[in-house]
Amino acid sequence: MLIGALLILTWIVLLVRYPARALSVSMGALLGLGLVASWVIWQEGREARHLAHLELRMEYAPDRCPANRPLALSLKNGSTAALSELRWEIAAHRPGDSVNLAEYLYESPRYRGPDDLLPGDTWQDCLPLPTLRPGYRASTLEFRAERVQGSFAY
Repeated sequence: MLIGALLILTWIVLLVRYPARALSVSMGALLGLGLVASWVIWQEGREARHLAHLELRMEYAPDRCPANRPLALSLKNGSTAALSELRWEIAAHRPGDSVNLAEYLYESPRYRGPDDLLPGDTWQDCLPLPTLRPGYRASTLEFRAERVQGSFAY
């Protein structure tokens, strides 16, 4: 915070002492900052569009998965770019309800997708259950991915 205050104070002194030069340099810096900000916003929008084309389905399937990982996951990359990294959190809901019954603790599992998934490809895996609130059984809940974050190779 002290450095920021010193920078603003220095800019004001330079603007008062050398107004023509300080104003032209400030406009150049502002233009550069605007270009960087617009590029970052464009990149985030492109990532969000690609993430919207992912199909991520989960179901409680202890008959198809090991006992320590009873959630069956199916991920299809419907975007036009290769998926290079994917992270998410799992929410557990009663059918028709919006209350998340999964607890996020420090020791809760972290969910990650495949390292590379080409456009149109499907990936399937079994995942551990999130920590559920007491009194709820996994067989009576629906599981959804939330806070999905990923990156794509272009």
